[in-house]
Amino acid sequence: MPITLPATTADALPFAAACFSILYGLFALFAPGVFLRMAKLQPIGERRVGLSEIRGTLAGFPLGTGLVTMFFFDQPFMQMTLGAGWLFVAFGRLVSILSDDASSFGNWLWLLVNLVLAGACLAPVFGLVAA
Repeated sequence: MPITLPATTADALPFAAACFSILYGLFALFAPGVFLRMAKLQPIGERRVGLSEIRGTLAGFPLGTGLVTMFFFDQPFMQMTLGAGWLFVAFGRLVSILSDDASSFGNWLWLLVNLVLAGACLAPVFGLVAA
């Protein structure tokens, strides 16, 4: 089975979002301490069980969905799956900004990144990008 690369903008957008998701997941998987410091967080005390949450949830989900979407970038269901995931990450971030007094430049920037990733996956599905 030959590996195909995207040839149109409608295919390139979810492919690029999948590649970013994979890099995001790999970074969280292999450098969870740095990932936490960049988010201005840290494990409490000497127990480092919180790192398993970073590696499991914040690394595993984007890494897994990103890999599958990268291989099946032209499948609308995969585009919707990754797009919905990033859209709900953005929604959770917005709720936090509004509810938790977490309005910072970094949070607004990441909200924008999350929305761009969601849009890159969902725009082709809903016909907003010409094939």
